[in-house]
Amino acid sequence: MDILFKNTIVVTMNPEIPVITNAYVGITGRKVSYIGTSTPSEPAARTIDGTNRVLMPGMYNCHTHAPMTLLRGYANDLALEDWLFNHIFPAEDKITPDMVRTGATLAVAEMISSGTIAFTDMYFDMDVVAKVAHEAGVLANVSNAILVFDSDSYDYSKDKAHAQTLRVMEDYHGGDGRVKADASIHGVYTSLPTAWQQVVEFAHKHKLGMHVHLSETKTEHETCIKTFGQTPTQAFASHGVFDVNTVAAHAVWVTDEDIDILAEKGVTVAHNPISNLKLASGLAPVDAMQKKGLNVALGTDGMASNNSHDMFEELKMASLLQKYITGDPTTLPAFNALALATTNGAKAQGRTGESGMIKEGYDADIAVLNLNNPRQTICYDPISSLAYSTCGQDVEMTICRGKVLYEKGEFTTIDIEKTLHDARVAKRVIGG
Repeated sequence: MDILFKNTIVVTMNPEIPVITNAYVGITGRKVSYIGTSTPSEPAARTIDGTNRVLMPGMYNCHTHAPMTLLRGYANDLALEDWLFNHIFPAEDKITPDMVRTGATLAVAEMISSGTIAFTDMYFDMDVVAKVAHEAGVLANVSNAILVFDSDSYDYSKDKAHAQTLRVMEDYHGGDGRVKADASIHGVYTSLPTAWQQVVEFAHKHKLGMHVHLSETKTEHETCIKTFGQTPTQAFASHGVFDVNTVAAHAVWVTDEDIDILAEKGVTVAHNPISNLKLASGLAPVDAMQKKGLNVALGTDGMASNNSHDMFEELKMASLLQKYITGDPTTLPAFNALALATTNGAKAQGRTGESGMIKEGYDADIAVLNLNNPRQTICYDPISSLAYSTCGQDVEMTICRGKVLYEKGEFTTIDIEKTLHDARVAKRVIGG
């Protein structure tokens, strides 16, 4: 074995054995090679005492705009349409590929230091984001969403998104599978059906997934009905957008009929509770979605509309909001909330069976949390503690595919001092 944890608590996210106490967990190469309550016979190169520690699967952030860490706190307290078109888009015009690299690296550092090992990204210069993810050692599905405002004469083959997607496929598909390219459509309100069809054809041809924004605001939803006579879900479905494996971010204003369509098509909804609250967009009906069989994962969205990549904030908020909206405190209990960020996220990225649980034969994608602090030392139920008491600062170590990426404040794959310096320089360029 390369690493052996002993005397630890393991939240496996395996429904058959959700928690193992006084456990041993062995890692060999990229895989979990041993889980049990007795000392394994095989020696380990490194043994870690897990007393007062919890091991859980590394988390999946299934809707991000990672380079937008450079816009954290930019243009706060505005309605989405005003915020996006009058502030964010103009600021993004100043962002260069080098700045995209800096912003993405800053985002990945924040994610891995708070227990996240995978993200699903939508941003321009997606090839730069892919390289950052590859070098940092994390899992990533990356895409560049099309935005089409001017005419129906759009040609996807001439779009930068087309060239960048091909480049990511060439560089990373067929490799170790950590970095994948997705096709992407920003949303019904920022593009045209002729463009959707071209992107769908491209996705089918290359067997890619799809990443979209969907019914994020009431205005978007109602404008689509006025324009097309259909909801955004119906409009996308009628043009085949959901005929490929799709992650649909937000889905705040979906109807019951929309939920049926999404469930039938096998769409994953990436729920972004904090971003939706900050922009007053509304609240996705997650409980209703799950009752219809939808896979629901979690995302933080970009840092201009959230301000934190801490997935523990997201999963706690997701659980509490569903309890509130349904009036039922048993709705979205702790284990199910954790599933949004782990097993459901792995399914969204097409990694079911290899990640999302701590299980023998699965990839060693693990977050190690230290309970030896005032907030965590009283722990009756580790699952509830993770869902309701934990924050990203409790993460002591993050491992992806058996490689330690972060340990006790130290990054093994990221030059954090350079990243922080470059981020400050980028902020001066953006201004505001």
